[in-house]
Amino acid sequence: MLLWIWACTPEPKEVVLEEVPAERETAAGEHDKLSSYRFFTGTLKELNPSKGVISYDINAPLFSDYASKKRFIFLPEGKKMKYSPEDVFDFPEGAVLIKNFYYPQDAGRIIETRLLIKETSGWKALPYIWNDEQTDAFLEPGGGEKTVNAGALGNIRYLIPNQTQCKNCHTRGDRMMPVGPTARQLNKKNQLEDWKAQNLIEGLPANHQIPKLTAYDDESADVDLRARSWLEANCAHCHRSDGPAKTSGLHLLASVTDPMKLGIGKAPVAAGKGSGGKKYDIVPGFPEESILYFRIVSNDPGIMMPELGRSIVHEEGARLISKWIREMK
Repeated sequence: MLLWIWACTPEPKEVVLEEVPAERETAAGEHDKLSSYRFFTGTLKELNPSKGVISYDINAPLFSDYASKKRFIFLPEGKKMKYSPEDVFDFPEGAVLIKNFYYPQDAGRIIETRLLIKETSGWKALPYIWNDEQTDAFLEPGGGEKTVNAGALGNIRYLIPNQTQCKNCHTRGDRMMPVGPTARQLNKKNQLEDWKAQNLIEGLPANHQIPKLTAYDDESADVDLRARSWLEANCAHCHRSDGPAKTSGLHLLASVTDPMKLGIGKAPVAAGKGSGGKKYDIVPGFPEESILYFRIVSNDPGIMMPELGRSIVHEEGARLISKWIREMK
């Protein structure tokens, strides 16, 4: 592995970064080791961003078995993102979205790093799994699993998706696309305005014109806004008009206003095990009779939603969706 870097070097461990060819800093290709991209400076596990790598946060994160995440964007020198009011921002070729998954309770150990790389032909997903020593992460197209200490939850079996599974959630029509970097997710504090000041984004309107998702863990906010935000973050990457689950007729972006598309009083397109014998996706006032809630609180691989990226139930999210349905008129 990586012999092409070390072929003329007798002690490769001491010269890994120094011997990386300069062109690899563009991060436009596929490498065996995360360190080869040179996204971070110093000790790799500290995730100190290099020049051109931008830290960012979002309003409503996807639940991933209670893992914490550190997110970064790499932009080639002189390139910018392009603002979109409704869809994922347009990124230049060579841009990379970098998402690191870790558990603070497990000594901050990083479990995996997922890359989405913008190439000429479109986006490509690459999963990297960190070694136990936390010195580097290695490309594992087949995914994997780790046992992690999740604090009060104890040890859990954390699943790392393979490249094919990445496509299951990131497919839009016939293309692979990012999910998180939309205006309503990135409109947090002064993040977008800071990027504009740094000349990293173009087309950004005035702040009051930028849509914004409610933080679903903000218990002081309106329940409907919180629930719709949770559903967009956890379900709408598939359940949208151009997503992998579009034939279900269930479209869960927070911008959708049609009650039938939200599943209210809507019979499922296909019944069976996933319906739990229930008749409608959402029965106002009765979460226990609603297929949507039934699938959110299930851990059965043939029933649960989302079907990938989790092995346990998001208890806080489940309570929120239950409250939302129970309070429906």
